[in-house]
Amino acid sequence: MKKKFVSFLTILGMGAAMFAEDANAAAAAASAGAIKYLAAAIAVGLACIAGGMAVGKIGAAAMGAMSENPELSGKALPFVGLAEGICLWGMLVGVLILFK
Repeated sequence: MKKKFVSFLTILGMGAAMFAEDANAAAAAASAGAIKYLAAAIAVGLACIAGGMAVGKIGAAAMGAMSENPELSGKALPFVGLAEGICLWGMLVGVLILFK
């Protein structure tokens, strides 16, 4: 886990150094547009990955519980919907970043 975090920080630092080298205003404006698209992609991508992981775990637990007691379907399925909402919030944040 620590190696992944250190490599993430290294990549983040290299990306920041690349954008810090832009000296003129036109290049800075162009890179600001690129950063906007990158930020929207990261917001949507991470939210969808997290939502997929949540739906996988919650859905498996809900199906296991419903196989033992079918009356639990009304109580278990809304939790799957809540996990899917993570993806929708990520998409909303991405749209807000793009159209700001």
